Amino acid sequence: MPCPHPMLQPRTRGSDVPLTPLLTAHWDQPDLHTLHGYRRHGGYTALPQALGMSPDAIIQTVKDSGLRGRGGAAFPTGMKWGFVPQGDDRPHYLVVNADESEPGACKDIPLMMTDPHSLVEGVVITSYAIRARHAFIYVRGEVPFVVRRVREAVAQAYEAGLIGTNILGSGFDLDVVVHAGAGAYICGEETALLNSLEGLRGQPRLKPPFPAVSGLYSAPTVVNNVETIAYVPTIVERGAEWFASFGTEKSPGIKLFAMSGHVQRPGIYEAPMGIPFSELLGYAGGMREGHQLKFWLPGGSSVPLLTDAHLDIPMTYEDIAGAGSLFGTGTPMVFDETTSVVRAVSRWIEFYKHESCGKCTPCREGTYWLVDLLRRFDEGQAVASDLEKTLDVGEQIMGRSFCALGDAAATPYPSALKYFRSEFEDGTRRHTDELFPPAAATVFTEVNA
Repeated sequence: MPCPHPMLQPRTRGSDVPLTPLLTAHWDQPDLHTLHGYRRHGGYTALPQALGMSPDAIIQTVKDSGLRGRGGAAFPTGMKWGFVPQGDDRPHYLVVNADESEPGACKDIPLMMTDPHSLVEGVVITSYAIRARHAFIYVRGEVPFVVRRVREAVAQAYEAGLIGTNILGSGFDLDVVVHAGAGAYICGEETALLNSLEGLRGQPRLKPPFPAVSGLYSAPTVVNNVETIAYVPTIVERGAEWFASFGTEKSPGIKLFAMSGHVQRPGIYEAPMGIPFSELLGYAGGMREGHQLKFWLPGGSSVPLLTDAHLDIPMTYEDIAGAGSLFGTGTPMVFDETTSVVRAVSRWIEFYKHESCGKCTPCREGTYWLVDLLRRFDEGQAVASDLEKTLDVGEQIMGRSFCALGDAAATPYPSALKYFRSEFEDGTRRHTDELFPPAAATVFTEVNA
């Protein structure tokens, strides 16, 4: 099928590739959120095509496309779908994780607000593929306008026969529920989200068993990110080979990159995986006038920071990992020389401390100690040994917490200390000088010599 947009022509890997508006191609249309507006731009043409395929064929198509989870974990989507047992005579569920609350991440909320039907169509196709008769869209509770917009889109799809009984005469039945969360960052973790859906306290579950085997109501469940599901209709319609032709061999496809921070034009830029960060920064207008890049984070606040030495790094899972960071949600935050690294890291850790569910000791106690230690640096009340003590506390959390929230809290400080150690040392010098003024320090040294 010919591409409707000239920038969406596949290109040879490694060549210069401009922005590739796919999900974002028609965001300037004021009625895109309506069923009529979505259909006017080719919406719901993939659904009848998918319903004419076998569920296993759809799963294989998504596997071949190389689509990986866009919520941060980057797990191969088709492989996750394939883990759901078939022929087990048990209900299957699809749960869309729309609880976007990572500091710095803002791509799913604009997508749902502007083009909710791309998500709804993806939900129907995905549910058919994994043989689910019920789907849930779990939306962050702090964005009621998005909850209303998605519910409106689901209602329109029901009325048009795109959700409900015997969809488009295929014999496939599906019910979709839009659920508003109660406002807890921890519910972005898939098992805590499932607990919340069941009416339980939002705390993570022990894995295994994994949701694909025992998830919602102890039944096989697929949990996917909003952006992941929204790309499914295009993959079905245009084929796995087309989608995989973008990006790199290990990181194929197209991605929403949300650029924020000290740039001229913060916003969402849709581009192939592998685009150099410097090119993304250029699309965002570069740094604000009169300022220079100091550090940046590739995907939300829970990844190690990078510096201007990493400007030309390709935005892929493997290249970002090779540079010592993580791709995360693919939502770069950019900071200039006016930013205090100590204060920035302190604020992130305070967020994780506040959002810790308290279930496990490393996260509950470790985030408390990290906040206390980092506050000392920020206030100039730290001592030299606090530099290594903070590292030690982070190491006690990393890999030992019940879920990834603890790891996220322990991630920013080591990289910040690696690249900006002097800023943390400044927080110790002031305190040392107050206790031992230069003259007194000299006398103390001579007496003890």
